[in-house]
Amino acid sequence: FMSMLGVSFLNEIVVEGGETNPGRILDKLRAKIIKTLEQKSSDDERKDGMDIALCVWNKSTNILQYAGANNPLVIVRGDELIEKKADKMPIGKYVNDLKPFTTHQIQLQKGDTIYTFTDGFQDQFGGTEGKKYMVKRLKQYLSGMNEVSLSQQKELLNEEFVQWMEVGDMEQIDDVCIVGVRI
Repeated sequence: FMSMLGVSFLNEIVVEGGETNPGRILDKLRAKIIKTLEQKSSDDERKDGMDIALCVWNKSTNILQYAGANNPLVIVRGDELIEKKADKMPIGKYVNDLKPFTTHQIQLQKGDTIYTFTDGFQDQFGGTEGKKYMVKRLKQYLSGMNEVSLSQQKELLNEEFVQWMEVGDMEQIDDVCIVGVRI
């Protein structure tokens, strides 16, 4: 339900409203979600929300703008890993004060690989000790396979995920989405 609302509102904000700044898009999306779900400040009420990483790429200048609600952006440039942290708040009601989302601007280079991802991979339990995979391990894994094609990366990520669960004899606990784009 939240995803369908989000897509509908994003269309209104971007396509109909013409907004292109990722931080302002997320601010407007959050306002629409809160209003639609009639979320008030009461702690007793529902606190539905969603996480998102939103990128706008200007192909002619090769500038990427990014804003995130709990989901970071990772760029692998050769041996370097560049992380742009997300704002630690969801799209929806938040227990702390709602602050504007931050728009990060990054000058991309040919060969950069950009990754956004949900928390499903990193939160998966497995391994020999039945622990979470963790975001640090995921970033290292992404960084270590930068020399292979994106289609090969997809296969390697799938193998890594399945092996992680199987070693710990665990079931998948969440949806997993990793998006990689090479410039």
